[in-house]
Amino acid sequence: MAEAAETAEAAGGTFAAYRSRVLGERDRLWAALANARESQDDALRGMLRENADTEFGKAHGFSRCGGVDEYRAAVPIADYASLAPWIESAAAGRRNVLSADPAVVFFKSSGSTGDSKQIPITRQFMRTSFFPFYYAAWANFVEHFPEAVHRADATLNLKHDPAPAVGTTRSGQPHLGASQVDFGRAFGEPLAAEPGSRAPWGTLPDFVDPADHLQRGYVRLRAAIEHDVRCVIGINPAMVAAVPHQLVQWWPRLVKDLYDGTIDGHPGGTPDPGRARLLERSAERAGGLLPTHVWPRTQLLFCWTTGLASLYLPRLREAFGPRVTALPAPVAASEGFVAVALDRHLTAGSPAITAGLLEFVDADEDLRPDSATQLFHELETGREYHAVISHVGGLYRYALGDVVRVVDRVGDIPRVEYAGRRTLSDAVGERLRESHVVTALRTALASTGLEVRNATCRVVDAPATRTGGDPAGAGPVRGAARPRYAFALEPFLPWSDRETAALGHAVDAALSAAAPGYRSARGTGRLDAPEIHRVAPDAFARDWQHRVAAGTRPAQVKDRVFQHDDAAWQRLLGS
Repeated sequence: MAEAAETAEAAGGTFAAYRSRVLGERDRLWAALANARESQDDALRGMLRENADTEFGKAHGFSRCGGVDEYRAAVPIADYASLAPWIESAAAGRRNVLSADPAVVFFKSSGSTGDSKQIPITRQFMRTSFFPFYYAAWANFVEHFPEAVHRADATLNLKHDPAPAVGTTRSGQPHLGASQVDFGRAFGEPLAAEPGSRAPWGTLPDFVDPADHLQRGYVRLRAAIEHDVRCVIGINPAMVAAVPHQLVQWWPRLVKDLYDGTIDGHPGGTPDPGRARLLERSAERAGGLLPTHVWPRTQLLFCWTTGLASLYLPRLREAFGPRVTALPAPVAASEGFVAVALDRHLTAGSPAITAGLLEFVDADEDLRPDSATQLFHELETGREYHAVISHVGGLYRYALGDVVRVVDRVGDIPRVEYAGRRTLSDAVGERLRESHVVTALRTALASTGLEVRNATCRVVDAPATRTGGDPAGAGPVRGAARPRYAFALEPFLPWSDRETAALGHAVDAALSAAAPGYRSARGTGRLDAPEIHRVAPDAFARDWQHRVAAGTRPAQVKDRVFQHDDAAWQRLLGS
């Protein structure tokens, strides 16, 4: 008893220190927003001063840049490929290339070609551009949902996945995902451990195969069902959406393990026949376990709440319980922060003005090295923009590849949400962005009263033009083939053929309203009417699981607005 009391007291002391740090960083960011333009100027001047004598700084005249106009004139907008020679030189061990402060670790992030990026991460970057926003992102947890973080086992953190074997760069520096880095060990930040990262399932048993991501996921769930989980963290919402499917799929196995006190058939758990029978009865009544059966006091989901997730998150939240709140993860990438929610807005956050210089380019324009940019205070509510970041860690005018939407303003400060990747689908000049598709689907679903569990689309060659342009594929065939958009949609409840046809017409109209290029392509006959494919229940969850089983880390298996994988498309359609 005395030992348990001492453990509880220690946990309480850690939580108090954590709460103080988190709320302190949030409050400092609020204060910085009161002088937002000065904060941006300070971040730019500090970056230029610190890195003026680097190879990149000398090549681009950092010492001659007196302000943002000179900086924009001296440095072109770049993507990862443009900066790759500099980054690869630093990764090979060359000093003072991009930043005066050497990289301690290189974050791994998936590139557009499938190759892993190597994002240089310095101590100064972490101190000035990462940790303030990283801590502030948890402020809503400690202020409004303290039960979710007060105990180590109160949060099921799906993104926390320590690397069993750490990859390295050519010079031997660690190269791994941001979610796999021990911030306490690497950067001397013991309080930076994410909620749930020190839960009993944070370290997996030795028998678990490091390369078997499904087994790793099962063992975590097996351990978590013994505990009073109040929060689930996914960041990537597809990871959260996979949990109900996995519980339904694995419940007989989970119940047997719980009954026997085993972990995936191995010794190591505590037998709990009573709870096992209770979960078994719940599963039999409902046709499978739901998260709310397993963790009835869940309060919070933490993940991206925009994009395709905005279509299915309301029903997903219900699976975790009737009083569950979903809060947005930061608008950020491995390369840096764009915005973080400092209040309980459901989708948007305030700009990361002290992290570095933020620039934006109208999303309707192609992003070029010489694109004219706008600063945060010049953004217009309702518009979408490419995000471009610069920070002291060595990324300069770096195009993240993300598009953000300005949802409103608080005083002079815009709040932005993630709108999608900047990827264009442009078969015949329609220039569809991810946000166009998501907006059109949301509008069309609302107009027809239908709901989906997930969605994706791709351009296909229609066999021929159909009379009436029937989106459901009905009607006699005539004329030459034209491309069209095919949508794979997973209904929440079954739809009739009539409803499916109505949805196709609604999607067509909504895409025309959202994207001028699509409207022109349809009006001139270059693009045929869309077709709707209703896919089987859990088709998307099964495809997610297929990709994880094939070796992709769960954090990297994300929703896809535009489906370019032929095999995945065929799996979804069931052929």
